[in-house]
Amino acid sequence: MTRSFADRHIGPDAAEVARLLDVTGVASLDALAAAALPADILDGGGLDVLPPAAGEHEVLAELAELAAANTVATSMIGLGYYDTLTPPVLLRNLLENPAWYTAYTPYQPEISQGRLEALLNFQTMVCDLTGMEVANASMLDEATAAAEAMTLLHRASRSKSSRVLVDADVFPQTHTVLATRAEPLGLEIVVADLSSGELPDGDFFGVLVQTPGASGRIVDWTGLVAAAHQRGALVAAGVDLLAATLVTPPGEQGADVCFGTTQRFGVPMGFGGPHAGYLAVRTAHARQLPGRLVGVSVDADGAPAYRLALQTREQHIRRERATSNICTAQVLLAIVAAMYASYHGADGLRAIARRVHGHAAALAAGLGAAVVHGSFFDTVLAHVPGGADAVLDKARSRGINLRRVDADHVAVACDEATTGAHIAAVLESFGAAAESGGEPVEIETRGTAYLTHPAFTRYHTETGMLRYLRALSDKDIALDRSMIPLGSCTMKLNATAEMEPITWPGFARLHPYAPAADAAGTLRLIADLEGWLCAITGYDAVSLQPNAGSQGEYAGLLAIRRYHLDRGDTHRDTCLIPSSAHGTNAASAAMAGLRVEVVRCRENGDVDLDDLRAKIGDHAERLACIMITYPSTHGVYEHEVAELCALVHDAGGQVYVDGANLNALVGLARPGRFGGDVSHLNLHKTFCIPHGGGGPGVGPVAVRSHLAAYLPGDPLVTGSHAVSAAHNGSASILPITWAYIRMMGADGLRRATLTAIASANYIARRLDEHFPVLYTGEHGMVAHECILDLRAITKRTGVTVDDVAKRLADYGFHAPTMSFPVAGTLMVEPTESENLAELDEFCDAMIAIRREIDQVGSGVWPADDNPLRGAPHTAESLVGAWDHPYSREVAVYPRGVAHTRAKVWPPVRRIDGAFGDRNLVCSCPPVEAYAD
Repeated sequence: MTRSFADRHIGPDAAEVARLLDVTGVASLDALAAAALPADILDGGGLDVLPPAAGEHEVLAELAELAAANTVATSMIGLGYYDTLTPPVLLRNLLENPAWYTAYTPYQPEISQGRLEALLNFQTMVCDLTGMEVANASMLDEATAAAEAMTLLHRASRSKSSRVLVDADVFPQTHTVLATRAEPLGLEIVVADLSSGELPDGDFFGVLVQTPGASGRIVDWTGLVAAAHQRGALVAAGVDLLAATLVTPPGEQGADVCFGTTQRFGVPMGFGGPHAGYLAVRTAHARQLPGRLVGVSVDADGAPAYRLALQTREQHIRRERATSNICTAQVLLAIVAAMYASYHGADGLRAIARRVHGHAAALAAGLGAAVVHGSFFDTVLAHVPGGADAVLDKARSRGINLRRVDADHVAVACDEATTGAHIAAVLESFGAAAESGGEPVEIETRGTAYLTHPAFTRYHTETGMLRYLRALSDKDIALDRSMIPLGSCTMKLNATAEMEPITWPGFARLHPYAPAADAAGTLRLIADLEGWLCAITGYDAVSLQPNAGSQGEYAGLLAIRRYHLDRGDTHRDTCLIPSSAHGTNAASAAMAGLRVEVVRCRENGDVDLDDLRAKIGDHAERLACIMITYPSTHGVYEHEVAELCALVHDAGGQVYVDGANLNALVGLARPGRFGGDVSHLNLHKTFCIPHGGGGPGVGPVAVRSHLAAYLPGDPLVTGSHAVSAAHNGSASILPITWAYIRMMGADGLRRATLTAIASANYIARRLDEHFPVLYTGEHGMVAHECILDLRAITKRTGVTVDDVAKRLADYGFHAPTMSFPVAGTLMVEPTESENLAELDEFCDAMIAIRREIDQVGSGVWPADDNPLRGAPHTAESLVGAWDHPYSREVAVYPRGVAHTRAKVWPPVRRIDGAFGDRNLVCSCPPVEAYAD
């Protein structure tokens, strides 16, 4: 019998599903749906409009046709997007390697040391090249990094002003995203030409500039920074990191914050993303830095060890008072960029930069008096009165895309892929002749050393880089080694056939601002995906622009806010949020200019409808919306969800349904039909885009028809309320989701959902007597995840969820989600991808751990020295004296050496988080440390 793609994606076969259902106590998957979900929201899923399921090779052929429908012209458009040459050793062994792309966010640092080291390299690279002291572990893109920089300046500045000054030569897409972010926060943007170094009159809390600017112009910002500081304002500067290998960066000119993108460091343009933005600050502002920050601490044996520092899950703790709603990053792309810098080293990057600048200088020499700016790096702005369109047409006939600034100006950007032939063709398009023997304009003013750490000096050969990448990935647990049973995070199979097309040039080498005709295939794929996602969710329109779930939340709330404002309901500014909600919900609401009011939950975890009615009564005139997660954050299908939605609608509010748990709804129920007005969807969860160690992600926002006009617009159009730098966000990874839906078909998608629910209920039944399941629905069912309650166990024995999580590493497993949404619990989500054998392995490991806990509780092992408190155990810990009351074998082979599961050796012991926060080190030590 030929197995379909769905048969291979879904782990349990028919016999195993029968076993899951038998233990759960239902006769069939349909009976499971009827028992778990409220009858009034079950609607068959609306999947009949999807095309029939297709096989892997058929779908790859269809995607090849779509890629071929794109025109990969030579892009010389620039504006922060450049062609780049990804070293094949990085393409094969990092970007295409499941050991890297299937990893999860490093919240379990002991089994994430490889990607944490790579991210520390990224932070060091950014600090070195910008001249700053602290950098985070990546942002979503350059425009959103600029927006985060703006709000950071506002928080950190002592100025009482609400005005920020932005240089006119900042990228236009950045201007749009800044304006979107500023408006709901009550910030006023003042745009001016700051190239003279003089500030306009008035007070400002901050100043944003860029080098090189959108026009290519390079400005020394030293004087402007000094003038801003004198006026009490802080300064943020966008920095092109390749230019910074030659040009003195703003960090060395006194800037307080630097932002930008690392796209041109080996990450394809991909029609807009994903790319790793960055944000770097002075040490004084380190605790204001949004996003993730990798720091150095020590483990239980005193050895250096990496971990996330300071801001880890900040928004889950501080909620609406968080510095940002960002809870993800662009880890996989940040690691590509860091390894690109490591592979080339400082000398290699300088050589690339000189070649890029040399081509720009040759172009300028040929254009002569038409060149507008005398100081530039890679982009030449030419004045061609009334002739811009003709020049673009001529260049396009030669297979080259230039940038039309206006009717009188054309900009030409050179990059790593630019050749002398390209320059000659561009000059012909301008009607100019190439200058023979033209000397590059001297811009090499940077005098400071950079990238001197061994991470950037050791791996310049392919053998060295290959072994470095392998050594790092061996320190991690990803989906290629083990089930990752994380509740709320849906770590499921990312099939090879889904991943293969993302590196094809037809998708990867498109500039996001290329003529639409060049992207015909990708735009067709996007239209398909928008239609399919609308059908699956029951909504009427969708935008794929948000490049993370946090951005999708934000875009959805902005749509609600603008809807109320357009109706004259300016007073509607209150967002109701259940106490169980994701912390990002509250942070997103605050960013959208909404007031957060918390709604209580009942003891069973459901939203307390009595408290909801009271809150609606208290805020009836001000009610803007409610944000709920469905199934709930507690992993239960709340049976009163339709009534909840109706209560809010009757009061004039809108209903935001967080799509984080859509994996439990696809093919069964649609939020756009049971009461939702808007949802964001996590394509990196339900729809198989891999997590990549904490990014990339895609968080589309889907709405009912009355909100469609308020979806994010074109970032190149002023006033379009764009939330990301590219109109279609992280377009290069959308083929993953397209392929998943195309290969699964309606029946496969529905079966996947039901199998995920069956697997979660199986685990709940098997583990309930050992670790009580905290919340269940009306018929004793959970949704796609279950919460195991360890609070009583901890009180009785002293063994904590941290102890269990670390001990699981000794058993070869990644831990479930710890202490969210309830402190002292573990939230488990098996997904549909794990077969019965793997589910049983996990359950058996948890049951064995419970027996170990019982030995602690009975006094066989002391509370402060037992296999759980000592976990995880490294190979090195076995060497030398052993003074523990448990044996070495129990430490590292808890189920016996004959157990067939492959042994995972954690590279470090348990890490001291508090030490790392007290002694913050978040970049590689200077080379002098190695000399000492």
